Amino acid sequence: MEGETGTEEAAAAPEAEPQPAGRVGVVLVSHSREVAASTAALAEALVGTDDPAPISAAGGLPDGGVGTSAELVRRAVKDVDRGSGVVVLCDMGSAVLTVKALLNDREGGFPAGAEVRIADAPFVEGAVTALVTASAGGDIAAVLAATDDARTYRKL
Repeated sequence: MEGETGTEEAAAAPEAEPQPAGRVGVVLVSHSREVAASTAALAEALVGTDDPAPISAAGGLPDGGVGTSAELVRRAVKDVDRGSGVVVLCDMGSAVLTVKALLNDREGGFPAGAEVRIADAPFVEGAVTALVTASAGGDIAAVLAATDDARTYRKL
């Protein structure tokens, strides 16, 4: 009949299948909010698609000062985690130590079930290669391998 809402059809429809995991997420941890955000923007611009993998900048302190915030890092990981893992790139010093501490904290670290890995790579080059590889559908091993290549790439 005209004007029916189709609720009978909806009730008879099979249950939705679980969605496959999304792409690997990338988190950039810097002492500076501006450095993290501009590096994320550069990486997104260089991906060459309107649909890059998820990326989040966790730079500076919550009040905008220079430093590293475990809470901002946790939030960034949660924001980009699509079930395929998260690769974290750090600029230096306490950024690395903060991420390592979160990786070792079984109760207050990263969300349960999240596969989070830290990349040993230069910040800018690693961010670009990580996001390009994740955007192309690479798994976490491929994203980490790409960041490793960025670490060893010689310019001369």
